[in-house]
Amino acid sequence: MGWVLDLKNSSDEDIIAGIPLVTGIDLLAQYAYLGLGFSLAVACDDPATEYSTQTGLGTTSHLYAVTES
Repeated sequence: MGWVLDLKNSSDEDIIAGIPLVTGIDLLAQYAYLGLGFSLAVACDDPATEYSTQTGLGTTSHLYAVTES
């Protein structure tokens, strides 16, 4: 079992719901049409790990927001 992510606006309405936190991809690539201005990526300390574990998010796996500079 892995983590999923929901993005909401300031009115607590879903923008995107249920994005699985998979490593090695831009999690928001398929939502480029929304023009969010950033991407999200998950990286795990163990390269063999495809998903963040239930207890590992923030310790052995990390969610990064990536913006252009």
